[in-house]
Amino acid sequence: MMKAITHLAALTLAGSALVSTAFANTLEGWSTDLEQAFKDAKEKDKPVLVEFTGSDWCPPCIRMRKEVFSKKEFVDAASDKFILVELDFPRGDKELKEKNDPYAKKYKIEGFPTVILFDSEGDEFSRFFASEHPDVDGFLARLDKELERKDLD
Repeated sequence: MMKAITHLAALTLAGSALVSTAFANTLEGWSTDLEQAFKDAKEKDKPVLVEFTGSDWCPPCIRMRKEVFSKKEFVDAASDKFILVELDFPRGDKELKEKNDPYAKKYKIEGFPTVILFDSEGDEFSRFFASEHPDVDGFLARLDKELERKDLD
């Protein structure tokens, strides 16, 4: 992690623009700790939204981060209803990818960006490709639809 921070600082000091998000900080309002998110979900009786992303190599992932997941209006609205978790699988940060690999295997991730919604007990109730909804309003509408569907079950 220190290497990533050092790399980001060097690029910032040099005045270079970051092309990818591989060394960017975690988005505000998002966690990177799935186990803690599940504990918080149980305590707060709140579902969990997990986004599986390849932040430095996956064009749809990069677009979703820029156009949806980093937007204040998305984070504010989604975090009212969900605990938000980003699990990243960057090619430029082997340590982070290896840390998250067990989750990709456990949840049988077949493509990026995948979103999985879990209830407060940690049971999956929906999954879809995030890029199906490339704008804030469309993504929030999908989340509302999935919550309604869950409540009907």
